[in-house]
Amino acid sequence: MRFSVNEIPPQPWKNGCGTTRELVLKQRQGCMAWRISLAEIIRDGAFSAFPGLLRIHCITSGAGLLLSNSDLQLAARPLQPLHFDGGLALRARLNTGACQAFNVIYDPKLSSATMRVLEGGGSIGGAGERVLYVLAGQLKVQTAAGVEALVAGEGLFTETGLTGQVPEGAHVIEVCFESR
Repeated sequence: MRFSVNEIPPQPWKNGCGTTRELVLKQRQGCMAWRISLAEIIRDGAFSAFPGLLRIHCITSGAGLLLSNSDLQLAARPLQPLHFDGGLALRARLNTGACQAFNVIYDPKLSSATMRVLEGGGSIGGAGERVLYVLAGQLKVQTAAGVEALVAGEGLFTETGLTGQVPEGAHVIEVCFESR
């Protein structure tokens, strides 16, 4: 399944501190196994909590932010996946203005997830559920259905695996899921 950020309307957060675009949602056993979204964070404020779920948060544009509560501080830096408990009550403080974040939220009882940010020369591939999202440049990958060509702002979800090479000048997020 292909997707394009330009074709998915943003939805405002309940707290008004940003918007999100749900890119892919996978359900198992009538429950959310995982969800991938792209969020625009425009001001400081409460960070959404997802009790019982885990998160991977990756800043894709802007200088990032600090997530904190009275016991913990987590620095979300550009292109560095940050793994944490989705149930934590956190506040977000922007470093120097608005930023964009690629988010994976998943149920650890149903799936495990890993995220990599790949640059030119990086290999993509393997079997199983994968989501690719092109941050910059272009990407061609081989899937069971044939060759898929993607540009910045586009992505692909496959359950059968894929292979490819990230060309020079491109940045790609790859998320791999394993069912439990």
